[in-house]
Amino acid sequence: MTRRIALVIEYDGTGYAGFQRQANAPSIQEELENAIESLTTVRATVRGAGRTDAGVHALAQVAVFDTESVLPTERVVAGLNHYLGEQIAVRAAYEAPQAFDPRRHATARVYRYRLLESGTPSPMRRGVTHRVGRRLDTEAMSLAAANLTGEHDFRAFSGPQPAGKTFVRRMARAAVFRYGDEVVVELEANAFLPQQVRRTAGALVAVGLGKLTESAFEQMIESGAQGAAETVLPARGLTLQEVRYAGFPPENDATTTHNETYETHGS
Repeated sequence: MTRRIALVIEYDGTGYAGFQRQANAPSIQEELENAIESLTTVRATVRGAGRTDAGVHALAQVAVFDTESVLPTERVVAGLNHYLGEQIAVRAAYEAPQAFDPRRHATARVYRYRLLESGTPSPMRRGVTHRVGRRLDTEAMSLAAANLTGEHDFRAFSGPQPAGKTFVRRMARAAVFRYGDEVVVELEANAFLPQQVRRTAGALVAVGLGKLTESAFEQMIESGAQGAAETVLPARGLTLQEVRYAGFPPENDATTTHNETYETHGS
């Protein structure tokens, strides 16, 4: 009998060409599929909730694969982690309905962009932050970010899109907060456009540095000019924190490497 297994995956995207399999570059999908084949001896296709770009990290990416294997979910977690390298880990595995689609059934996605204010480099955080080197005005950034909430045409913050695709997204939350010497931009929406978070964070940094006013930021949203937010911050500062669903993960069916109930909220 074919089973659908849903995985919650954490990864350091450094050195990968993104989640989706690429012809001539390493990807998270390829690594997962190789590990599944090593564990079950059968090739499987992995489908994820989102195609994170090259260099982007994830704390809780969700993906599924179908298998005839009878291995219990706790063995799936341990087995896949045995075959995966140090940059990718399966945090949890669940039995999922055959109809479960991690992309189409997601109700929200949460991304976090980390900005380092420190005047000196931080080798330990170089791979997960973007250093601005100056103190940012988080109050001004928060006021500007508030204009993002609700349903908007976000083409000003979008990279290239296939013809005919909509630029409309629904932003549930746009928060800016300081954590030590870091400033975090956290966005929650039903879905995101290509480069949307990194372009949004870039525009908010301009606000925080006094180079862009809140009014100009609001006008950018309303401009309808694709790519008006020209600054695309580096991928290394971006992490997919969480993917939310109605009824997933299922209660009383959680398996993690620490044998504890999985929580989807990132730290």
